[in-house]
This record gives sequence, structure tokens and C-alpha cells, in this order.
Amino acid sequence: MIRGLYTASSGMMVEMNKNDISASNLANVNTTGYKRDTVVTGSFPEMLLQRVNDQRLNDVSRPPAVGNLGTGAIVDEVVTVYEQGQLRESTNPFDLAISGDGFFTVSNQNGTFLTRNGSFTLDSEGYLVTSRGDMVQGEAGPIRLNDAADIEVDSSGTIKADGMTVATLRLVTVADTAQLTKAGDSLFTGGQAVAGITGQVRQRFVEGSNVNVITEMVNMITIMRAYEANQRIISGYDSTLSQAMDVGRK
Repeated sequence: MIRGLYTASSGMMVEMNKNDISASNLANVNTTGYKRDTVVTGSFPEMLLQRVNDQRLNDVSRPPAVGNLGTGAIVDEVVTVYEQGQLRESTNPFDLAISGDGFFTVSNQNGTFLTRNGSFTLDSEGYLVTSRGDMVQGEAGPIRLNDAADIEVDSSGTIKADGMTVATLRLVTVADTAQLTKAGDSLFTGGQAVAGITGQVRQRFVEGSNVNVITEMVNMITIMRAYEANQRIISGYDSTLSQAMDVGRK
């Protein structure tokens, strides 16, 4: 009976973690370049049950097995899904999106990061930066456009200012995105980055998040139902244990 309490309570903890992840996804539904997370669950080791005072005819030393009994669930890992979000058209010539695989490279005082958020602008010194001030990196370092009137970016990431080629975006591909770690603000770190991308750069577009609001809402309803089911199981065990204690007192 106590084992059942542990199993139900571990199930509630898993559902709480799932709910937190879904809530975070929904909170970032309008965050440019955001990649949704999903929970992968596992289970505690199963226990082999055997009948007591019962023996196999051909092996009197080992009673026959009844079967395996699960002992609860755990959150195995939180996985980021890197599928592309919807590309939204923009009027800002500094807004860029990658159609297909690949990442932009940006840097700040904490190091170099990868991002799919191409909502760029110019800072006071004419450098191409992200909305939070991170320097967008070109193949030769930070990209300075000054006060150029006409900015063009082709599909390979080559930037022209007033008709002159001034820089090429440092675009990279990560073969195993499972090695990447979220660093906040749609930034990623880690992984083995390789120069070049298989996708194409789109000027005057930004990539939205890959969060599906309807899917996340359905997930949260399912999570709540599972949480409530485990809660009812614990309430049932609590009632049964209380009755057993009352019998013991008589």
C-alpha cells in the first residue's frame, strides 16, 4: 500500500514538471526564435513479484513470478525541439531569418552564442546588434554598417551597404542539437558548430517561436487530469490507512 503512495506521488511530481514546461512554452509563444521544450519521462526500476508459499513443479527452490510492478515515474530529461517556427514578414531591413537549418552567431561579455532570433538593429556606433545589445558576428568579427542608407543581405548571408559588400554573416550548423544548452533570450551554447548552413537567409523576415498554442493548451488539460487522478489515488490510500488504524485501535 505504501508503495502505491510513492507511485502516485511521483506521478504528481512528473505532471507538475510537465505543467511548468508547458507554461514556459506558452509564455514564450511570441518570443522571436524561441524553441519549445518537451519532457521525456522514465520510470523507477520495476519490482519482480513472486507468489509466497508457492513453488514450481520443476524448481522447488524458486516460486513462480506473478509479474513486474512499476514503482513510479521520473522526469528523465527536458528536450528542446529545434523545428523551424513560422517566418513572419517585416519592414525592418535588419530583420533576418534562416529558412532551414542553421544559426546566427552573436557575442557579449559572457562569450559567443548561437541564436535563431534574427531581430537585429544598429546600435549608436553603427554595429549590427540583437535587441538586447549582443554583437552580431560576421566572418571577420562584429559587423559595422554605420549610417548606410541601403542595406541588402543575400541568401548566403553576404551584406551590402549602399551597393558595396561590407561583411558576411557568420552562419553555423550544429549536427547534434541535443548537445546545445539554452542560455536565455533565445540564445544557445555548446555543441559542435560547423561553418556554413544548408538553409537560406531571408531579409525582412523574422522567425517566430515553434510553440503551438492549441497543442500546449491540450497538453495542460491532459496534465491536470493526470495530476487529479494521482491525487484521488492518494486520497483513497489515505482513507484506507485511516480505516486500518481505526480497526487497530479497537
